[in-house]
Amino acid sequence: MTRVIRLIVNGTSHEVEIPTYRTLLDCLRYDLGLTGSKEGCGVGVCGACTVLLDGKMISSCIALAVFADGHAVTTVEGLAEDERLHPVQQAFMDAGGFQCGICTPGQVVSAKALLDAIPNPSDAQIREWMVGNLCRCTGYYKIVESIRAAAERSRA
Repeated sequence: MTRVIRLIVNGTSHEVEIPTYRTLLDCLRYDLGLTGSKEGCGVGVCGACTVLLDGKMISSCIALAVFADGHAVTTVEGLAEDERLHPVQQAFMDAGGFQCGICTPGQVVSAKALLDAIPNPSDAQIREWMVGNLCRCTGYYKIVESIRAAAERSRA
């Protein structure tokens, strides 16, 4: 069984006919060609697939795309504006908050949501907020440093 859904992804309206069992992650990657979000665990615990649904973080690997019908989705590709990286994206690059890149899109989207909610977070708040994003490469120090640098850039 298929269903036509309408959603706004990164500011652009889309109408997609999908099987009703398709996850939002698969819809983004395979129907819309947005491959930034990654599938790490497939059960919603690693954070690699994190996107914003109406500004709130969700694990797109366990969210059915039909539930996004009529809503706005922001992926890592939608953070940059006018070919300029979002301050969080730039800070991750500058501070080395990534290595292999599998978890990076989810980390960046989660960090953006954090800074939207708490513009000047403490290191403890950063660690608590980012607990749902797992990384096997960086040891987390550079991720915290990246988020702190993005917060400082936003204040400047």
